[in-house]
Amino acid sequence: MLDTVIAIAFFLVSVALVLSFIRLVIGPEVADRILALDTLYINSIALLILLGIHLNSALYFEAALLIAVMGFIGTLALSKYLMRGDIME
Repeated sequence: MLDTVIAIAFFLVSVALVLSFIRLVIGPEVADRILALDTLYINSIALLILLGIHLNSALYFEAALLIAVMGFIGTLALSKYLMRGDIME
C-alpha cells in the first residue's frame, strides 16, 4: 500500500517539477522566475524526502535539509538584489 502511494507521489511531484521548470524558462518577469526557482527547490526537497522514505535511509533527509537552507538563502539574496539592486548594504 505504501509503495503505491509513494509511486503516485513521485509522479505528482515530478509533474510539479516539470511545470515549475517551464515557468522558470518562459516566465515573463524576473519575479516569476525567482518564484519558479523557489518552487523548484521545494519540489526537489519533496522528491528527496520521498526517496528517503522509499529506501528507508536518513541520508536523504539530511540532503533535503541542506537544499532547504541553501535554497532559502538563494531566494533571499535574489529577492534583495531584485528589490534594491544590491545584496549587501
